[in-house]
Amino acid sequence: MTTRFKRSDRVADSIVKEVSQMIVKGEIKDPRLSSVFITGIKVVENLSIAEIFFTVMENTGDKVEALKGLQSAKGFIKGRLAKRLKIRRIPELKFSFDSALEEGYKVDEILRGIDSEK
Repeated sequence: MTTRFKRSDRVADSIVKEVSQMIVKGEIKDPRLSSVFITGIKVVENLSIAEIFFTVMENTGDKVEALKGLQSAKGFIKGRLAKRLKIRRIPELKFSFDSALEEGYKVDEILRGIDSEK
């Protein structure tokens, strides 16, 4: 039995890969993005909107400034995606901070505090 993936899933995977590479390779020349990591994406079925989730390295980046940097680079990112992906229309890009990692750090700190009290 073969697993069939929806087109939106394939497009989402491609967008995450390409945007991550743009950041890592320094194609986006914005110092606010130096500690940004793309953590996920949600693309609507009709491919009109792609919400890209990001996080910043602990204690090295400001999430507000990173969001401003990503929003500032949105046109550049869409242009690069248009050249690299084989789709007719690039989805509207939205960026959101992924708080899961930050929440994980808080849980870890709580657990360490409990452990040290023992």
